[in-house]
Amino acid sequence: MHRILIIEDNADLAFGLRNNLEIEGYTIEVAEDGSKGLMRARASAPDLVILDLMMPGLDGYRVLRTLREEGISTPVLILSARGEETDKVRGFRLGADDYVTKPFSLLELLARVEALLRRASAPAGPADAVGETHRFGEIVVDTVSQQVTRAGETVQLTHREYTLLLALIRRKGAVVSRVELLKAVWGYRGAVHSRTVDTHIAELRRKLETDPANPRHIVTIRKSGYRLQP
Repeated sequence: MHRILIIEDNADLAFGLRNNLEIEGYTIEVAEDGSKGLMRARASAPDLVILDLMMPGLDGYRVLRTLREEGISTPVLILSARGEETDKVRGFRLGADDYVTKPFSLLELLARVEALLRRASAPAGPADAVGETHRFGEIVVDTVSQQVTRAGETVQLTHREYTLLLALIRRKGAVVSRVELLKAVWGYRGAVHSRTVDTHIAELRRKLETDPANPRHIVTIRKSGYRLQP
């Protein structure tokens, strides 16, 4: 049975989340502020953390940064009223796995929770173990070391960014839709509305493209998705 830690200072919201997640069969623990949440994340090693950003004292960003700096790789789903793209980018850069904006659909939240837990518990696919080197432009991707370089310099990608890049590489120039990427990288089973793919694509471009505003390699195919080209 999966254990989920909810770090949320809104007691009513936390109560509602707890009830609905327990109905789904999850074991739930609630922390009402960032300091207690960080302490419980360290002590109980949950399978997933649902994290609010705007909390008194230790806010969600600082909780997330501390978890990642301490080497705790537990999946984190940010649940926040802050829906600006800059807030989402900051969350993903700090190591968040997904970002849901309040108000939210309960069914969509449950789908994302299920996907994150399934993805975290899934064994690595056989393709990840194959020793391959992929090159496009100045970019080299070594799947053995999981190292990415640009013009000989190491590029630091998050696990999710690296997995997304591999998903594009393996389509060998074919267009990949957002829905396909959500299924392949995030583990969603159905069509889930999310800007998560777009935000991660923007981060990949920022790190890999010479001109992220006019990308040469990770290109958008209007109304279809994305494609990786040499």
